[in-house]
Amino acid sequence: MMEIINFLLDTNLLTKEQAEIIVSKSEFKKLKVNAVISQPHKIPNEIAFVSKGIFRVFYFDEEGNEITKFLFDENTFLVDIENYLIKKPSTDYIQAITEAEIYTFKRKDFEDLEKEIVNWNTVVQQIITKSHLKKFNLISPMLHETATVRYQNFIKNFPNFTNKIPLAFIASFLGITQQSLSRIRKNIP
Repeated sequence: MMEIINFLLDTNLLTKEQAEIIVSKSEFKKLKVNAVISQPHKIPNEIAFVSKGIFRVFYFDEEGNEITKFLFDENTFLVDIENYLIKKPSTDYIQAITEAEIYTFKRKDFEDLEKEIVNWNTVVQQIITKSHLKKFNLISPMLHETATVRYQNFIKNFPNFTNKIPLAFIASFLGITQQSLSRIRKNIP
């Protein structure tokens, strides 16, 4: 529980008591590998905070291939934010790729916090902005890099992922084949 409280306190906008009120609105869940917490054609109505574990956001392309759009690790809020906000069905899956522990907030409970926490909207905006910047700073440079540089940056940004998740997910996220990733890994000391 301390992970989520510390994350909320890092915003510098909340007291410990406020953070504890926020956490009291959540439900703690332990998930097994491959558990899906969001799927296409359903409106996302929960927000999850990842206390432990690694998740991926993925979809199936026209040929039926799984395409990993993004990877999330601990101390992150996890939701298909765009579809959550506009209350539209999601187009992606969100899946645990390791055993995981999360705190989930139902939409109503999350919205009710606005009545209880004075600057709740500012906190939420800060969390969303931080998440978008993290994704942008990771993905944007990848558009112009070689596969080797993308993998090296991946290792730098996600040092614990390479031994915990299937290489197929990493390759998909990097936009390369698993065979190319294997060659790149052999050539990097």
